[in-house]
This record gives sequence, structure tokens and C-alpha cells, in this order.
Amino acid sequence: MAIYFYGTREKPYGCFSNFSKHGFELDELWWPTTEHYFQAQKFVNTDRPWYDKIREAKTPKEAAKMGRDRTHPLRSDWEQVKDGIMQQGVLKKFETHADIREILLGTGDEKLVENSPTDYYWGCGKYGSGKNKLGQILMTVR
Repeated sequence: MAIYFYGTREKPYGCFSNFSKHGFELDELWWPTTEHYFQAQKFVNTDRPWYDKIREAKTPKEAAKMGRDRTHPLRSDWEQVKDGIMQQGVLKKFETHADIREILLGTGDEKLVENSPTDYYWGCGKYGSGKNKLGQILMTVR
């Protein structure tokens, strides 16, 4: 059996979403969500003012939109480092918050699947054929 998650309001697994409001400190900075952290890392050494603006975005949705803006220069190694960066952020989020760590640990050895209908890399995609990288990272962190 598998556990499917997607929206932040889904109980109890909404906390697995990168949009869940479980902030953490990493790289000596406070990040409101893993989405803020992940999106900002695309610009850490190419556009520091944009990086800071993403970190300070009011919502994770806004941070995601800003991170997809290609008028700002993306770091050249992004494709090689993005999975590791996601894992760093997810790990720190669950290290920081005992309540959601218990939810993650409580999934035992169940398969975790980000049930995104549009994301075939981080999620399973509309037809379940996606790579489910976020689910894999959550299982590794667990």
C-alpha cells in the first residue's frame, strides 16, 4: 500500500508538502517553508538579491513562482544539485519539528507518493508515471 499526499490541508500528511508552514534554519537563515528554501537555492551564487526576495516571499506559492522566473540567472549546476538541495531542506524541516517527524516516522515502510497531477519529476504526475522524487526523498529522510 502507498500513502498519497499533495495539499497542505490533507490530514495528517499535508505536512509532507513543501508548501506546509514548517519553517527551519539552514545556512544561518530562517526559511518559512521548504519551497522557499528550494526555490531560492537556484540563485544563491548568481543573483543574491533575488535569492533574498524569494526567502522573504509572503507565501510558498509566491516563492515557487519567483523561482521559476527565468529572467534571473540560474546557477549552472542546478540540475546536478537540485535533488540534494531538496533533501537538505526536507531533512532540516523534519529535524526541526517533532510533531511532523512523528507523522513521517509513523508511516513505517509505506511508499510515499506526491500525488501531483502536473509534476512528473517531484510527483507521480497525472497517470502515476512520474519519478516521485519528493516521495523518495521523504522515504530516505524517514
